[in-house]
Amino acid sequence: MKSITETDSEFICHIDAPCFQMLSHEEIELVRSSKTQILFRKGDNLTKQGAFVSYVLFLITGLAKQFIEGDGNSSYNLKIIAPGEFLGLSAVFSKNTFNYSTIALTDCQAFLVEKTAIERVAKENGSFGFSIIKRYTEHYSYLFDTVRNFMNKQTNGRLADAILYIDGLKQRHPDIFQLLLRKDIADFAGISTETAVKLLKSFEKDSIISLKDKDIIVLDKERLINISKTG
Repeated sequence: MKSITETDSEFICHIDAPCFQMLSHEEIELVRSSKTQILFRKGDNLTKQGAFVSYVLFLITGLAKQFIEGDGNSSYNLKIIAPGEFLGLSAVFSKNTFNYSTIALTDCQAFLVEKTAIERVAKENGSFGFSIIKRYTEHYSYLFDTVRNFMNKQTNGRLADAILYIDGLKQRHPDIFQLLLRKDIADFAGISTETAVKLLKSFEKDSIISLKDKDIIVLDKERLINISKTG
């Protein structure tokens, strides 16, 4: 992890996101003066569960894995964070600590904006505030759906959900499966790595998917969706 200054070739001047286009000149200057640009290397922590939050993180480039840490080595993957997404919005509205950890799957660049600046702009600019609240509530709606699936589905249904979710990112990120270990896929489904490997081989035997090294190719999406619904 390193800070990036204006003299670095990797420096990105503007936050290219629709919500920031809503800001006035004064608000843009407030955000600009409150932000730091950081380069996270693959494997670096962007956020750490339980750590104090003094900033909101906006991902500019790269992909990261967001997860909840359990006891010991157990964890549950929540989602893949892509460019244009925020981390740490809960600090603006409620808790002062991160509810989750996030690790870079690739090299990532991000803006770290002081949470007090985001809070002030959200209070003064209704359109920006609405945009931030919308993102925050969409994230929690997704979490509720994840918990519901975890509670109501068996292992094959949960793994089908995980494959469909990750495969949905493949159009924009063709190498997404290759960035993940089998344990990562298992952690998206809330099952053991051994169970995930067995089910993947079973899906391949049934010609639902094809396994090529770390990549997973969906051959029969309809059957996979049916397993997701009935599993």
